[in-house]
Amino acid sequence: MTQPDPGHYRFCPLCATELVLRPDGDRPRLTCPRCAFIYYHNPVPAAGGVIFREEQICLVRRAVPPRVGDWTLPAGFLEYEETSQECAVREIAEETGLRVAVGDLLGVYMGFDDSRQHALLIVYWVDELGDVQPVAGDDAAEVGFFAPAEIPANIAFRAHREALRDVFAHSRFRAAHSTRAGHGT
Repeated sequence: MTQPDPGHYRFCPLCATELVLRPDGDRPRLTCPRCAFIYYHNPVPAAGGVIFREEQICLVRRAVPPRVGDWTLPAGFLEYEETSQECAVREIAEETGLRVAVGDLLGVYMGFDDSRQHALLIVYWVDELGDVQPVAGDDAAEVGFFAPAEIPANIAFRAHREALRDVFAHSRFRAAHSTRAGHGT
């Protein structure tokens, strides 16, 4: 049996009884002995996008904990009643000032190395709408565009590192990169 995730609850949010650990499937979970509420501390969904400009990818430098000063794709946590696509558009606008249209899904990545909570990062290919200079905003200290060989070493989270790995291995990136570099048809 895996170790319990203590979560953030100590008392039942429905009846205020102190929660106790009880087996639930393959793991112990915080459970209310009075009303049977079970606390499932699930990963929080997040979404973001891959923006290319002249063979470079957009990254933002974090201005808030955790990992202040490290870089990520523009992304953030979903709001209540928001789709992952809406979240990607909103977060990109908040962090970079860029307006985008969501395209195909790049991938879904588990984030276990964020001290706040585990995350499920959904990353889309996005296209810029208009020709706008990016401006860091919200929780971003800086916005930058980087060629593949210039990607900073300090990418904040494993999920973002995995997404970047997939970006550079993806046929969409390789085709665009070789065409722009004069190697395609």
